[in-house]
Amino acid sequence: MEIKNIDKSNMRQAILDFPKQFKIGINAAKKVHLKKWSFLTPPENIIVCGMGGSALAGEILGALKPLDVFSYKSYRLPLQAGNESLIICISYSGNTEETLSSFETALGRGLPVISITTGGKLAELSKKYKVPCAILPPPYLPPRLAIGEMFAALLQVLNNHHLLSGTINDVLKLGNSLGTKALEIEGKKIAEKIFGKIPIVYTSRRFRTAGVIWKNSLNETAKILAMANYFPEINHNEIVGLWRVNEAQISNDKIYVLILRDKESSHSRILKQMEITKDFIAKEGIGVEFIDIKGKNFLEKFFSVTILGFWVSFWLAMEYKIDPTPVNPIDEFKQRLKEK
Repeated sequence: MEIKNIDKSNMRQAILDFPKQFKIGINAAKKVHLKKWSFLTPPENIIVCGMGGSALAGEILGALKPLDVFSYKSYRLPLQAGNESLIICISYSGNTEETLSSFETALGRGLPVISITTGGKLAELSKKYKVPCAILPPPYLPPRLAIGEMFAALLQVLNNHHLLSGTINDVLKLGNSLGTKALEIEGKKIAEKIFGKIPIVYTSRRFRTAGVIWKNSLNETAKILAMANYFPEINHNEIVGLWRVNEAQISNDKIYVLILRDKESSHSRILKQMEITKDFIAKEGIGVEFIDIKGKNFLEKFFSVTILGFWVSFWLAMEYKIDPTPVNPIDEFKQRLKEK
């Protein structure tokens, strides 16, 4: 298989270079600071507005639980947005209409707002209205692969306002601790197992965003259907659908379940639920396995399993002999939306 003939935009190199993103994001946001609004006390909440890959930084921040964080994915602003909120709008392209709507709503209400982008209309509006803006530099990546840059920039913005301390150093260390090449080997093996199947990714609640990243990456990079959910919620509904899969709907051999498991930090009852669920699924003749999450702390674990998901999707795209980078339906959808 000639990878370069399929991977025309060299996504493989972008994944190999992922650990470099953290320093890039931090440097882009070092001088981004609100001048007209100071934090005498911490904000009531932080609302991170974004869509698709640009939304993931806020969701990862929420998993850290340093503050009350809401990841918002729609037009205008959520009900939680009040006078004591900090609004952070992230759009990698700078042209995401839902995020631009949130940005303009925040401006209209006089709320403190900061933006993170590579350019586009969000950068233009930020400059026009003197909104602090972190500009991420080229080379530009597919937004789903630029999570490291956006997340690091978000953390640096919070650090600039004394809202998050200590985490920046942990993020910088990730650049040296994430072994992308070793993860590639593991990802390739997983891709071979799920080729031709619909993957279902399960996680604990704390790693549910990692599960979403796997699902999104499988959708966008491998161009396949995929599902994601988390424990313990699945055992109050979804387990019934897997207990006796309706063969008239889909055959068992067309499903493969991947359970991303953190054996060190998960609640003992969650680990017990994972074991029982795996047993249920296996008895139905459905492929299922644990993927044990490795790392010294939450961030290392999170980004390690995230990179593994990138590799699974990349090598699955190679198995299907399809270019992993383009997302033509999304591009067409956005274009048709502009025409309305």
